[in-house]
Amino acid sequence: MQEKQTRDELSADILRSSAEHRHAHELARLRETDTGARPEGWHLSPRAVRRFILGDEALGITRKFYGDDPLVERAIVTLMGHQGLMLVGEPGTAKSLLSELLSAAISGDSALTIQGTAGTTEDHIKYSWNYALLLAEGPSRRALVPSPLYRAMEAGKLVRFEEITRCPPEVQDVMISLMSEKQVMVPELGDDARMHARRGFNVIATANLRDRGVHDMSSALKRRFNFETVRPIADHAFEVELVMGQVRRDLEGAGVQVEVERDVVALLVTTFQELRAGRTREGTALKTPDAVMSTAEAVNVAYAAALEARHFGDGRVTPRELANQLQGVVLKDNADDLRRVQHYFDTVVHERARRDRHWKIFRDAGRALWP
Repeated sequence: MQEKQTRDELSADILRSSAEHRHAHELARLRETDTGARPEGWHLSPRAVRRFILGDEALGITRKFYGDDPLVERAIVTLMGHQGLMLVGEPGTAKSLLSELLSAAISGDSALTIQGTAGTTEDHIKYSWNYALLLAEGPSRRALVPSPLYRAMEAGKLVRFEEITRCPPEVQDVMISLMSEKQVMVPELGDDARMHARRGFNVIATANLRDRGVHDMSSALKRRFNFETVRPIADHAFEVELVMGQVRRDLEGAGVQVEVERDVVALLVTTFQELRAGRTREGTALKTPDAVMSTAEAVNVAYAAALEARHFGDGRVTPRELANQLQGVVLKDNADDLRRVQHYFDTVVHERARRDRHWKIFRDAGRALWP
C-alpha cells in the first residue's frame, strides 16, 4: 500500500502555492512575537503586516515586495478604514503580488478572489444557486452558492478583485452598494434576506489602466476606493539584484544549475529600463514599445535564457540567449514594436558594442534575429 504523502511532499509538486502556504513559517513566527494592537478580524497587527511584506532581518522575515515602502504602509492604513484599496499601474509591477501578500497577512487567506473579465456577471460578485437544490427545496441557505466576496463578508476577511476595469461598467457598479452598505441582500430568502459583513472585511482591487479592453470606472465607484499607483522600479542596481535573486530562486526550485553573471543581467535590466522610460542613460530619446517591459518580464526573459543555456548551450547565460528570448516580449501584437527595438539595436546597442564585449554579443545576436 502506497504511503500517504505529507503536505510538504504534496506542496513540492505545486508550481506556485498561495502566499499563506509559501510563507507559513514566517506568518507563524510573526504571530508568536506580535505584541501590537490588532484591528478586529485581523490575524496580525499593522506593524507585523508591514514586517511580513517588507522584511525584518532580526526575525528572519524575508522581503517580498520591492519598490515603494511608504505605499505599503498607506495600503495597510487604507484597509483598516472604510474605503477599499485600489492598486493601479503598468502591467507587471507586482500589484497582484502585493494584493496577495496583504490578504495572506491580514486575513490568512488570499484565495477569496474575483477575476475580472468581460464575462464577469453579477452572480460572480454576489451569489448564485445550486439549481438542483433550488428546484428540490426552494430558496435556502443550503441552495445558495456564495461568491468569494459573499464569503469574505461573512467571515470578516479581505476579498481580492483582480482586473476590475475589465468588467463591464454595469457589473462594476454592483460593487457600489456592496461597499457602501457592507451587506448583501438575497431577496429570495425572505426574512433571512440580509447578510451583514463582519469586521475585517474589505476589498483590494487591481487595475491595469493601460491595457486594451478596460472600462472607465464611474465616479461613484472611485469614491469607494483609495487609489495607490504601483510604479516600476527605477533604481538600476536594485532591479538587477531583484532579477538575479528571483531567477536563482526559480532555477533552484526547478533543480536547474546554470551560471548567471551579474553583468549579463545588468545588460538586460538596462535594456528594459531604457525601453520602458523612452530614454537611454546617456540622454538619447527613444520610442517606447507598447509591449510590457516590466521587472516581471525581465525575470521571465532571464529565466528562459537560463533554460536555453542549460539545455542548448554550455550552461552559462550570455547576451546571446537574452536576445533570443527578448523576441517573446517584443513580438506580440504590435508590428511597430519590432521596428522600435530594431532601432534600439542599430543605434544604442551598436554604439555600446564598440566598447563592451557583452553588448557586442547582444548586438550580433540581435542582428541575426532581426536582419
